Formats: sequence, structure tokens, C-alpha cells
Amino acid sequence: MLPSISLITPSYNQGPYIRKTVESVLNQAYPALEYLVVDGQSSDGTLPILREYSHRLRLISEPDRGQTDALNKGLRAATGDIVGWLNSDDYLLPGALHEVGRFFEQHPDVSWLTGDCLIVDKDGRLIQQPIREYKRILRKLSPSFYLGITNAICQPATFWRRSLHDRLGYLNENLRYTMDYDWWLRLAQLQPPAVLAKPLAAFRIHGASKGGSQFTEQFDEDYRTLIRHRPADWVRLLHRAHNEAIVGIYKLIK
Repeated sequence: MLPSISLITPSYNQGPYIRKTVESVLNQAYPALEYLVVDGQSSDGTLPILREYSHRLRLISEPDRGQTDALNKGLRAATGDIVGWLNSDDYLLPGALHEVGRFFEQHPDVSWLTGDCLIVDKDGRLIQQPIREYKRILRKLSPSFYLGITNAICQPATFWRRSLHDRLGYLNENLRYTMDYDWWLRLAQLQPPAVLAKPLAAFRIHGASKGGSQFTEQFDEDYRTLIRHRPADWVRLLHRAHNEAIVGIYKLIK
């Protein structure tokens, strides 16, 4: 029997993208889906769009302290066997939740799963394919290695058993950019992730997204997140060098 899945979307002023996000989830036709959208009282056209789908999702609209707070609200309210989150400018690919559900059904010993994801621009066109392929190669290596060097996990294509929150708590609300990386590092202390080569989602980069406009701040927090988990000195050095190289590349291509 397929496990129930709870998916959380934190939302704030993503009117141009929210309909695509919501429909990509609801069109999965997954038989045991709970979809929660936690909106921080958007002031653009987001809320009217979300209310169109109110009979098919659970909408929580109230002030919050940012994305991580919104995510934790959704995770605490979730009831599914499997959980994950999808940001309000990303979207799932067709059949993704069935892939996830079947995998967890067939592998009851697996605690968490990550798949591949496309990288797209504001119009949904594929971009940064060398970066995507680089991360695909990294995920074929030992997780203890690639999670130490960089965050090679695709956040919108990652799911875990909700019961893990009883052991690990919830996302770190002190983090603005790397709450996902911190969570992967905590999950990896219990078990390495199972990896699917198949793309499950699309990660969107655009001018207003954190990944598109605030990458320097993101990589600074990324390094602080790593050292909080006290890896070996050589891992810290490689991680810092890797971050500096990536930031340099981003500055060149922007």
C-alpha cells in the first residue's frame, strides 16, 4: 500500500509562479496526498489564486517569521507518513509523487530519499545544465564526502519519513538560506540518503529568488552551517575552497 505523503509549500508574494507550483502538486493524482500551503499573508495576487484551490489543499494564511518558520508550521501540522516541501516558485514533474511513494513502499528500511531536479529560469527554460550534471555526479559518491564538500541534494526532490521529526526535531529557524542543508546533515547522521537518478522536480532561479540574487550571503551561511556539525579540518578547507570557486563562477555568469 502506498504511504500517505504530506507536501508543504511556504508562500509569500510569488504570484507569477504559485499557480504552476500548486497545479504541479494537485495534478499528481496521488491517492494519499495532504497538501499544505503556509502563506505569510502575501500582498500581491498570491492569496486569490490559492483560494481558488481551497477545496483541494489546506491553506494557512497568517504572519510568520520567514520561510523556515512557515515550513515548520507545515511540518508540525502534517499527518502523512512521508513529508517534503516545495517552494512556491518550484514545481513537481509529472508522476513524481508516485515514484516517491512506490520507493518508500518497496524500501521500508529507507529513512529519506533524494532525486534529481531540473534547473529552470523564470520562464521554465532549462538553465545551468553543467551544474545539474556536476551535482548528479557528486550524488554517486559517498554522502559523507559530497555533503561535506557542498550541498548536492536537490531540495524539491527530497522526501523523508515524518517519524524522523520525533528524533531530530524540526528545521533550524535561525537559518535563512541553508535550513535544508542543515537538515540533510542531521538526517545523514542517522542514515545516508537513498538516491534516485530520475528528475522529480524543477528548481526555479529568477531575479527575485534567493539563489538568483543573494548567492554570496547564501554561501556564507552555508559554510557556517557546515562547521556547526564539526567536520574534519580538511573537509572545512575543501568546502570553503569549493564555495569560493562557485561564487566566482556565479559572478562571471551574472
